[in-house]
Amino acid sequence: MESQDLVVLKDRLRTTWNAGDYGIIARGLKRSAEEFLKRAAVSPGDRMLDVACGAGQLTIPAARSGAKVAGIDIAENWITQARERARTENLDIRFDVGDAEDMPYEDASFDVVVSLIGAMFTPRPEQITSEMARVCRSGGRLIMGNWTPEGFVGKFFATVAAHVPPPEMPSPLEWGKEMVVRKRLSRVTSELQLTRQMLRFDYAMTPSELAKHYLQFFGPTKQAVAALDSQGRAALRDDLVQLWSTYNEATDGTTQVNAEILKVEATLQ
Repeated sequence: MESQDLVVLKDRLRTTWNAGDYGIIARGLKRSAEEFLKRAAVSPGDRMLDVACGAGQLTIPAARSGAKVAGIDIAENWITQARERARTENLDIRFDVGDAEDMPYEDASFDVVVSLIGAMFTPRPEQITSEMARVCRSGGRLIMGNWTPEGFVGKFFATVAAHVPPPEMPSPLEWGKEMVVRKRLSRVTSELQLTRQMLRFDYAMTPSELAKHYLQFFGPTKQAVAALDSQGRAALRDDLVQLWSTYNEATDGTTQVNAEILKVEATLQ
């Protein structure tokens, strides 16, 4: 990728993620995110970095448990929310607005590098792999949770892409394929364990209400809406309502959907 093309692409990605309000969207994954962190077994005193940290869905509970936490994200509005949450709880967390492919941390700064459905959206897989390995100490742990192509979110993004083409970059969903992840991480890890797990979306609204919610607050779908005419917007909304309805397991007027991730647990060389 030419340097100017990369600048344009990253500007587009930054605009896309800043367009939404992930702090609102992430509420539906709060319990699953905390369960993911608990299974990661981050200990008090561990130096933990959350890559593409959003509004703090992992950093806040990790800091509460005594870890020494930092978080980085490309979206300034999400970092603003995360800092406010930390201030409210009097938690000492370093938050940086920045590019995960070029992080402002010294080599071997962290014991654990975590990314839950975040680093997978960076445009250069080799670069994000190198950066996460660089900032983690030898023998430290890299833990990722990545949406799979076969799971609900893979179908969600395919639905949106049928209306508005995604940016020209490697598909983020490649990070949900076991063979791809093994190839990408083999050069920086001494041990690698991959397991398929579920994250649960849990929203106190109907599938129809939730589809409108995502069109309003989720950056990629909000940007898709902006690119469509009124007929296109209606068609996208109808397709998302159908998708959420098809996978909804709730029967009480709420929406509860299980979405598959590939959990990556690696020990750095």
